[in-house]
Amino acid sequence: MTESDLRADLVARAKELDASGLNRGVSGNLSVRCGARMLITPSAVPYTRLTPDMVASMPLEGGYGAWDGPLKPSTEWRFHLDLMRARPDIGAVVHTHAPWCTVLAIARRPIPAVHYMMAAFGGTEIPVCDYATYGTAELSAHVVRAMEGRAGCPMANHGMLTAADTLTRAFWLAHETEALAHQHFHTLLIGGGHILTPEQIADAARGFASYGVQDRKG
Repeated sequence: MTESDLRADLVARAKELDASGLNRGVSGNLSVRCGARMLITPSAVPYTRLTPDMVASMPLEGGYGAWDGPLKPSTEWRFHLDLMRARPDIGAVVHTHAPWCTVLAIARRPIPAVHYMMAAFGGTEIPVCDYATYGTAELSAHVVRAMEGRAGCPMANHGMLTAADTLTRAFWLAHETEALAHQHFHTLLIGGGHILTPEQIADAARGFASYGVQDRKG
């Protein structure tokens, strides 16, 4: 996809997040790798008003924190950038304040293997990232640590994020994380659910390399 395609897709996905209820107002942010740069949604712009030319561009190497564009990048740019710098396999990051993930994040409860969809996240549970003030280097360090070998995490007293090779897959994982959080919360209300074994998750994971999503074409 060209930069123009990526910008348009980023805006379309942002609007879809709002429409789906996974995000609200000016909370949340999305980013995508574009060659040697990262494209990221701007700060404090409602997604209903967002246009491709408003998307900020940041270098992945050198000039840490530098940006180009008519609007400054999201205040959460650090963990987007640091995740992409730490993990070349990550091509996109989605961060939202999804309701059920945020409930578990406030309670500091990780999501265990309540469903075989856990296989899409790189382990037998989705851990909760430690708390730090939004937009800080400390929060970014917590995120990078929690995301080691993982594709998503609730963020303590904050929200959630997912990351993948493409925006299509990161967006899909955001919805799957929220579904798992919703399922886990409700099983807790009836005394807890049966947790799948590591062997069962590993068996499911063997078919998950390209499960469930297809990239959009520019």
